[in-house]
Amino acid sequence: MNTNILPKIYSTIALGMLLLAAVASAAEVNIYSARKEDLIKPILEKFEQDTDIKVNLITGKADALLQRLISEGKNSPADILITTDAGRLYRAKNAKVLQKIDSETLTISIPEQYRDPEGYWFGLTLRARPIVYATDRVQPDQLSTYEALVNLKWKQKICIRSSDNIYNQSLVASLIAQLGEEDTFKWTESFVKNFARPPQGGDRDQIKAIAAGQCDIALVNNYYLGNMLTSKNESEAEAAKKVKIFWPNQKDRGTHVNISGAAITASSKNKEAALQLLEFLVSDAAQQWYAEKNLEYPIKPGIQPSEILQSWGEFKADSLNLHHLGEHNAQAVMIMDRAKWK
Repeated sequence: MNTNILPKIYSTIALGMLLLAAVASAAEVNIYSARKEDLIKPILEKFEQDTDIKVNLITGKADALLQRLISEGKNSPADILITTDAGRLYRAKNAKVLQKIDSETLTISIPEQYRDPEGYWFGLTLRARPIVYATDRVQPDQLSTYEALVNLKWKQKICIRSSDNIYNQSLVASLIAQLGEEDTFKWTESFVKNFARPPQGGDRDQIKAIAAGQCDIALVNNYYLGNMLTSKNESEAEAAKKVKIFWPNQKDRGTHVNISGAAITASSKNKEAALQLLEFLVSDAAQQWYAEKNLEYPIKPGIQPSEILQSWGEFKADSLNLHHLGEHNAQAVMIMDRAKWK
């Protein structure tokens, strides 16, 4: 063998290895996320450490990110959309900015009612919308179902956000799916008449209003109460201690639930890495961290919720497939408008 060519061979091999390393390190995935950075970045950093896939994160308001994705179309750099509420994921699918995912891992890990029937989006965590009540003015045996909130005993006792809020739109959409359009309108019309004040503020504001004596009950997503109870803001924590959770409809269909979820965009240039990340997010460890950090319920069966959620007790969740929330969203908005839910 001509030993004079060995240095050239070694040099060529070394160059090849460097190129391969460069290609490997170039793997990346771009995320548009409606979750705040501190509520998701640590778990994305763990994914980067485990896989050497770089994650680029852009956070923003859910509706603004969806609109940006629609505006950018096929030129969007986003590979993944992470957002809240099945209604928004349904809108994204209808806007044709998502692509179908075929993943046995996602299908096995996520119960059927919390993923799109055609595989365009998947839930990551569960969030419930129970009743919260003033512990000094309401007894839990006075409460039963969402439907019973139209009883005259709750006249001027209920606080809630506006009809612009998608959480309320999805609740009404779930009633349409269960009760039909006409009965849901009758319920909504009577429900509005029991409001203690014009709808305003966010879910935290409803809890503060109960604590301040402006109303006795409210509908809020569970993690708002959890975050207030653990807040370093003393006034928020004190307000949260003055209410308790009641799980409605436990003797029939169960309490209304929704999701935070994710999907791969139609424009994705890094689909393989994007799918790898989504599958990572339903791993046991990621589910545990994600649910505890956000004070939401793990979507994967068998994973324990955080201690504070466990303290609220187990509850029966509505088993309605969440794609119906998007399917009935337009009807829900029209019904809320007819019922003068501002």
